[in-house]
Amino acid sequence: MKKSILIVDDSESIRELVGKILESADYNVYKSINGKDALDTLAEMDHLVSLIITDLFMPVMDGFGFINEIRNDEKYRFTPILMLTTESHMEKKLEAKKAGVTGWMVKPFEETKLLKIVHKIIR
Repeated sequence: MKKSILIVDDSESIRELVGKILESADYNVYKSINGKDALDTLAEMDHLVSLIITDLFMPVMDGFGFINEIRNDEKYRFTPILMLTTESHMEKKLEAKKAGVTGWMVKPFEETKLLKIVHKIIR
């Protein structure tokens, strides 16, 4: 059975690019435009995702707001989360780790590096 990944990013081009990369690696991909939309997407799914890839800065609900919500949900308390963002400041990385983020990757990114991290996180 294919593993499922949720991409949460307000940039359509990033959602499409990351989606194509992951689909070419044989993952099922779901996409949301912000944290609130992602919560709705997860609530409508009939199965759990294996990984969440989220941006930090988004309208309506940002990455930290989204992460805090799902970490309070029993179903997603331990789901791996990869933060994919333009932010590179150490204090944000530490805040993310404290919130329960599994990994951090800065945009722009290399396709091979993204796939290597994804494979490592969800084997």
